[in-house]
Amino acid sequence: MASSHSSSPVPQPNSSDAFFKKEKDVAKRFQPVQSLPDVCPKEPTGNAGDPSSLCDSPSLVADQHRWTIYHSKVNLPAALNDPRLAKRESDFFTKTWGVDFVDSEVTPSFYLPQITKEHFALYQQEIASREKVHERYKNICPSKDTFDRTLLHTYDKSRTDLEQVPKIFMKPDFALEDSLTFNTVLPWSHFSTAGGKGNRDAASSKLLQEKLSHYLDIVEVNIAHQISLRSEAFFHAMTSQHELQDYLRKTSQAVKLLREKISKIDKVMCEGSLRVLRLALTRSNCIKAYNKLKLMATVHQTQPTVQLLLSTSEFVGALDLIATTQEVLQQELQGIHSFRHLGSQLCELEKLIDKMMIAEFSTYACNDLNRPLEDDCQILEEERLVSLVFGLLKQRKLNFYEIYGNEMSITAKNIIKQCVVNTVSQIEEIDTEVIVKLADQIRMMNFPQWFDLLKDIFSKFTIFLKRIKATLNTIRSVVLLVLDKNQRTRDLEDTLQKNSVKDSPVDTEVAYLTHEGMFISDAFGEGDLPLVAADTTSQRNTSPNSEPCSSDSVSEPECTTDSSSSKEQTSVTPGGVEMMISDDMKLTELELGRLANNIQELLYNASDICHDRSVKFLMARAKGGFLEKLNSNEFVALSRLMEGFILDTEQICGRKSMSLRGALQSQANKFVNRFHEERKTKLSLLLDNERWKQAEVPAEFQDLVDSVSDGRISLPEKKPTGTEERKPTEFLIVEGQKYATVGTVLLLIRIILEYCQCVDNIPSITTDMLTRLSDLLKYFNSRSCQLVLGAGALQVVGLKTITTKNLALSSRCLQLIVHYIPIIRAHFEARLQPKQFSMLRHFDHITKDYHDHIAEISAKLVAIMDGLFDKLLSKYEVKAPVPSACFRNICKQMAKMHEAIYDLLPEEQTQILFLRINASYKLHLKRQLAHLNVVNDGGPQNGLVTSDVAFYTGNLQALKGLNDLDLNMAEIWEQKR
Repeated sequence: MASSHSSSPVPQPNSSDAFFKKEKDVAKRFQPVQSLPDVCPKEPTGNAGDPSSLCDSPSLVADQHRWTIYHSKVNLPAALNDPRLAKRESDFFTKTWGVDFVDSEVTPSFYLPQITKEHFALYQQEIASREKVHERYKNICPSKDTFDRTLLHTYDKSRTDLEQVPKIFMKPDFALEDSLTFNTVLPWSHFSTAGGKGNRDAASSKLLQEKLSHYLDIVEVNIAHQISLRSEAFFHAMTSQHELQDYLRKTSQAVKLLREKISKIDKVMCEGSLRVLRLALTRSNCIKAYNKLKLMATVHQTQPTVQLLLSTSEFVGALDLIATTQEVLQQELQGIHSFRHLGSQLCELEKLIDKMMIAEFSTYACNDLNRPLEDDCQILEEERLVSLVFGLLKQRKLNFYEIYGNEMSITAKNIIKQCVVNTVSQIEEIDTEVIVKLADQIRMMNFPQWFDLLKDIFSKFTIFLKRIKATLNTIRSVVLLVLDKNQRTRDLEDTLQKNSVKDSPVDTEVAYLTHEGMFISDAFGEGDLPLVAADTTSQRNTSPNSEPCSSDSVSEPECTTDSSSSKEQTSVTPGGVEMMISDDMKLTELELGRLANNIQELLYNASDICHDRSVKFLMARAKGGFLEKLNSNEFVALSRLMEGFILDTEQICGRKSMSLRGALQSQANKFVNRFHEERKTKLSLLLDNERWKQAEVPAEFQDLVDSVSDGRISLPEKKPTGTEERKPTEFLIVEGQKYATVGTVLLLIRIILEYCQCVDNIPSITTDMLTRLSDLLKYFNSRSCQLVLGAGALQVVGLKTITTKNLALSSRCLQLIVHYIPIIRAHFEARLQPKQFSMLRHFDHITKDYHDHIAEISAKLVAIMDGLFDKLLSKYEVKAPVPSACFRNICKQMAKMHEAIYDLLPEEQTQILFLRINASYKLHLKRQLAHLNVVNDGGPQNGLVTSDVAFYTGNLQALKGLNDLDLNMAEIWEQKR
């Protein structure tokens, strides 16, 4: 540090370029000299004329830009790389990061390109021209080294001289008035307080005076030096000042002359025109003031007019007037002191109108729904309804439909009460004074009375719904008209916006009046400039000769409602009522769409209300099992009535209501259960009393069967009592075939047809009826099997034995039921939904069960004869006489069997049955012949057997219907091997 301050390298002319350039840059950065805070420095010891002698001591000003050791900078790897270490392994990096740190090579990054000289080729081409220009200018400009050295030498000398001056004189706040400053500059020690005190004080005072004079000389010399350096600029500035004064004098004269000319032009050309403009502006302002006063007079009459409109229930007109007045107050009459309370008064009046409209709509709904229910579905006071709805929409009272919905519920309840009261008053058996409750009065009615009451309620509800639909359609049409108007307005705005984008804007120049700072356009007002506005105004004038700016040019309606009348549009409701729809409806399309849907939903709710009330009325009468005790005809009539009402309400409202349909289904299920239990019980009683003998077929059952012959199942109508009675027949003729049946099966066929007919009358119970009918058919099959095949009839009825005739008759009855099962299946299939077709498999199972039963009966008949053959042929002996007694007995039993079943079974079934019996006979005969060792050898025994067999064959083929039967008796002999 000391050595650095002692040496002060001075740039020499023969020094290196780098060193010389560095010192040149330092000279450029020299700042103004700041002396040390020394008031009275010591006298300089060196030669005053030698500048170098003054620079031997350290100087803060001179040394601040010199190079020191602190300017040296060394990077971290160079500092850490100690050359004195023998091994590189022990340095900092290998210790920390391992041995591979030095030897390993860094893998080039895939994301950084390889930089070569070619990458700088473009830059070198661009900078080459600039470098050439720089070198050319460098050679042209003279060198400033000599000037810089002289300036540096002069600067050092001046700095040294100024350093002799104490720093206190250089302070910006130097003032001798300050006692501290005064005492510092002129210390009292240099002055004698008493005269003639000694020569020492006089010498000190003289020395101080000389020192101050020396300081003054130094400052004056530096100032003179600075002035000499800038003398040329000073004299140039003085010369420019004189020239500038000459220019200002000429400019002042030109401005004075220009003002005189402008004053003359103003007097000759402008004053008259400006006076005309001021008068036109004044006239326009007077017209505006007159129109404003007329507008104020009109606004002043707003409240009486609103009261007058409300007295006639013109709510929409009153609201439009209030809205227009509010708009005028906010736009054209804003700030009028006399109308400061009118806005709040109109707001309160608008709230009052809201309450009045809601009360009026509630009254209208009550009057509309409670008027006499006749075959008149006309809308009550449609114009009044449209006005109310439009007013409520205008005020955003979107929940007004809830009032109508509440009134619907009350009215539906009152309709049932009124119908019950009217019906009860006509029934003498019901004493209303004793039986007070309506539910009890309803339970006192018989079915015809209650059915007529229900029919009356349904008819009243139908008219009620039609009226509600007409009213709600009118309300919804108003909402849809407003929605349509909003959509058309939006489309029109979009079209206008597109057109305005295509059109080029017109630039207009606005000139200003110099007088009072007014616009020139304001001076014209409604006069000549806005030609379009003037033409429009002249078209609306009542007098075609009226002046454009006269007081008649602006009429009272034009001032008050011109802005709103252009926004209105006339629309017509479906009922023919005209209404004005303005653009100030602050309802969005989403709100209007939701309101329209809610109104439509209200119609659905009306249907649900009627259905719910009907269900309550139905349930009140259903207590005690009244509806379950109805016969088929009564329940069918009730079901048809309810189905008709349900269809009517669906047609009116357009949606299905499930409450009444569900109640009907519930009662139908109960009816089906009772219907099925009654008939199943009836069938059970018939089977328990059936003696399984062929019954005569009454004519009505034959007619019943004939009605089903064409594939349609329907119960025939009862013929009048006066017609001739027909005798019963022995057989039931079905499609040309004779069926011998028992009385139970005849009644079962009628029961089956009743099931099918019930399905036609009540379609909703089709699936339940199918299940119940399947159960009934299965019950008949299983019970008949128990009674006949299982010989249950012996104990139940008291039969002595189950004969072959009983078996054949049972088989034929089963065949008759099987014949009708496909017809029944087709009947139900036509009335089922496709997804319900799987239920038809019940009929397939039943058919299989019946066929199995018939096969078991046939097997039983064969088994009876098989047992007889086994008993008789086991005692057969081949001996005379011929035919033997065994064969005579067999032929006798075969004849009895034929006699028993021939009239019951068809001929084909009889032949098949006897073929099976004959096969059993041949089997037993073959076994007996083998036991007797009788062979077909033409011997005597063979001849006896052949004679007996011929007797058997002749008797069997002599039976009716068996003459062509192929008996194949050769199978009785053992075949020779």
